[in-house]
Amino acid sequence: MFGRKKSEDHQVNNAARPADGDINRDGKHPNQDVSQEAILEALSQIIDPDLHKNIVELGFVQNLRVCGGHVAFDVELTTPACPVKAQFKKACEDAVAALPGVQRVEVQMTAQTASAPTSAQAAGGPAMRPPEIRNLIPGIKNAIAIASGKGGVGKSTTAVNLALALAETGASVGLMDADIYGPSIPIMLGVPEGEQPLVETDEGGAQRIVPLERHGIKLVSIGFLTEKNNPIVWRGPMVGKMIQQFLGAVQWGDLDYLVIDLPPGTGDAQLTLVQSAPLSGAVIVTTPEAVASEDVLRAGHMFTKMATTGLSVPILGVVENMSYYETPGGERIELFGSGGGERAAREFDAPLLGTVPRVLDITRGGDAGMPIFVSHPDSPVAHTYREIALGVARRISTIAMRDKVFRLPPKNAPGVISLSS
Repeated sequence: MFGRKKSEDHQVNNAARPADGDINRDGKHPNQDVSQEAILEALSQIIDPDLHKNIVELGFVQNLRVCGGHVAFDVELTTPACPVKAQFKKACEDAVAALPGVQRVEVQMTAQTASAPTSAQAAGGPAMRPPEIRNLIPGIKNAIAIASGKGGVGKSTTAVNLALALAETGASVGLMDADIYGPSIPIMLGVPEGEQPLVETDEGGAQRIVPLERHGIKLVSIGFLTEKNNPIVWRGPMVGKMIQQFLGAVQWGDLDYLVIDLPPGTGDAQLTLVQSAPLSGAVIVTTPEAVASEDVLRAGHMFTKMATTGLSVPILGVVENMSYYETPGGERIELFGSGGGERAAREFDAPLLGTVPRVLDITRGGDAGMPIFVSHPDSPVAHTYREIALGVARRISTIAMRDKVFRLPPKNAPGVISLSS
């Protein structure tokens, strides 16, 4: 799930071996040869928890170097947001350190974000979007839609904090506010009224929008196109042109993730947006009550039904907002019922990425332009958003790598080191 395969051969440097000496206290002879094959064999016992294949076969191991008893190599992940990064590193260090003749092990964890297939490519078919849409964002590896069946469920709050959590991992992240019914993200990120992105002319004479930057993420909003309190009354084709402009005419640069905040519902505007943006997947946002669950099922099925048109958009997972309120005494009160997120996740056969409680600091932070992930980075809610971000990155990486998965190893196979999820 988290490794990228390269065609280059592993590099080994066997020069400058030390002279013969006594056996060390750990029982290893300092002059004992350490072969590339033995190291790769040891590392091949480490199994990815999602793809169920070993890290050597998946191409995780790069730049293997051996100098005497000193072994160094890189483990290249397909996302900097890998939730088992520390486990991978320790497992690699332990596996190689146990080999005879190894005196020191250095493991460098790197990342090269993988791109999930878009459109019908996800189903193994030809891309159905025209080239002018497919090539709108060549520098953006993954576009993620944040969707809901109705308004008022915290969709935009989820989009903002998800983008911030992804950026915290070291990923390059952009945020596109495409909610024509309520472009509130500029307020949530503290953009002063009247501040507009710059427009520059490139070498070819085309005008390019320079996105604003807030808290380490690039930002473009449909709210920049209108005056405050003015409604946006657009039909689907106009929305499609707007989204294509935001994708193709904005200087996003190279991004690992572009988070797109869609308008709520399943109407013409939403379908046009989905058809216009080459999406890697969608995150569905809901609240616990049954009414919201019914609406979110419609939103999710909008994506699944589009597979019949050749525009498959996988559902990456479900986020349940306002799951409960916790009193100062520690009592949890389910203000809006329970189970909505779990029901939606089962329906879509997707993970429940996280349940976010009703916390006043979320509202206050959004109103003040300081999202809770920034104002209270060590809070339980910020930790929940980190888990959501890791889950999203994990799903995208799994989709990107799944073509390399052919079989599952036997459960509890001898000598297999499995990393827990």
